[in-house]
Amino acid sequence: MRNRWWLAPILAAAAVVLTACGSGSPTSSGTSNSAAAAGEANAATNAVAIKTMSTSKGTVLTNASGMTLYWFAADTATQSNCTGSCATYWPPVLATAATATGVSLPHGFGTIKRANGQTQLTYDGHPLYTYSGDTAAGMINGNGLNASGGLWWAITPSGADLGASTTTSSSSGSSGSSGSGSGGGW
Repeated sequence: MRNRWWLAPILAAAAVVLTACGSGSPTSSGTSNSAAAAGEANAATNAVAIKTMSTSKGTVLTNASGMTLYWFAADTATQSNCTGSCATYWPPVLATAATATGVSLPHGFGTIKRANGQTQLTYDGHPLYTYSGDTAAGMINGNGLNASGGLWWAITPSGADLGASTTTSSSSGSSGSSGSGSGGGW
């Protein structure tokens, strides 16, 4: 009896450890990444009313807060390839197409299902993101970055990347980019 006093604290500690180990949700690599989950959860709080804004490099789409929207050249029209820690730096715009209102644009909004089951907004077939390096409305710090295994572009109303000339954009509007290394065309 005298030596059993330590049993209760050890069992309690074991229960805490087991609970903590099982509480994380797996990322695409199968490991728990609470920072990535927090980034994706924070994206859900972004306002999704879409508007346009003039920047030093041209007109871009922004969310209601004026934060520039981006697309990732490694994505496809049906799949986001920015998961895990990538989504911490590039929070996906989580919304339905019906909530993306506020401005008349030449292309349509849609959605995809992310690997974690969340609904991500798309424009002209491009899954949309904001960039954590943009700290104020109208910033375009993520434009042209080669990060997370591919190029990132601020999205324009035409669907072209901000680095491409609008005169060289695809007339079909499928990807709207050419000659800029953007990985255009799904």
